[in-house]
Amino acid sequence: MAERLFDEKTLRKLDSLMLMAQKIRAGAIKGERRSSRRGTSIEFADYRNYVRGDDLRRIDWNIYARLERPFIKLLEDEEDLAVYLLLDGSASMDWPRAGSRDRHKFLYARRVLAGLAYIALGSGDRVSVQVLRPDGPDRWGPLRGRGQTLSLLKWLENNYTRGPVDLNAALRDFALRTPRAGLVVLLSDLMAPDGFEEGLRALQSRGHEVAMIQVLSPDEVTPEINGDLRLIDVETGAPQEVTIDPAMHALYMQRFEAWQSDIAAYCLRRGVHFVAVETSMPWEQLLLSELRRLGVVH
Repeated sequence: MAERLFDEKTLRKLDSLMLMAQKIRAGAIKGERRSSRRGTSIEFADYRNYVRGDDLRRIDWNIYARLERPFIKLLEDEEDLAVYLLLDGSASMDWPRAGSRDRHKFLYARRVLAGLAYIALGSGDRVSVQVLRPDGPDRWGPLRGRGQTLSLLKWLENNYTRGPVDLNAALRDFALRTPRAGLVVLLSDLMAPDGFEEGLRALQSRGHEVAMIQVLSPDEVTPEINGDLRLIDVETGAPQEVTIDPAMHALYMQRFEAWQSDIAAYCLRRGVHFVAVETSMPWEQLLLSELRRLGVVH
């Protein structure tokens, strides 16, 4: 799993990144992060070990000369961020079931999640991961430190999709069980019959800053099927007889675009960071470009 997710070139790019929240929540420990608050002290507070990617200008060279080990100076206004990564484990994420595995939604979402976790762990943030499934979430963490990366990758490799997931109920339950506010990143195709809006409101009511990444397969965005078909719902098994002709295809595209516009407009009103991505986009491009544009990654 580790070799398939990352190569050294990508790792070097991720090493320089940090997850951001517009309003950094007070951390339980001193970390690498510079608070966005103004008026707080910037005096020396403590040291921590140097890790690859740190600014060399912050090394205390006097300490290095005495101990022959590099240490980074921490300032009083630096604090960690609680990062919560939530992955939709519903059966609709198990798509496509044939063809290129690189375009498989659940695999793609796990790669993005692993990249985000790698960034956050390297920044000294407190990282928690949950895969949302109908039988209850599967949890990893909370843990800190890039040394936890291999543990996370092994855990992700063993995860799976199953059945329908009520996103509203899952997000409400998460919000109620999480004592500390932080940055919540949800990766999902958002194909939930009852929607997700109530769940997002529950997260925000607990003080979380929310980012949502919608993961879609290219054939869901632009279907290439036609003729008389019997479609099977992958989550419920319910069949549906349809005839796909140019008029039906145009209607699908119209409704799909309206659905996407409604999601984007809702997130904009609520102050939720939102990006929709097709799995044909390289996952590292999503991290290095799109999430930077949203201000989630810096």
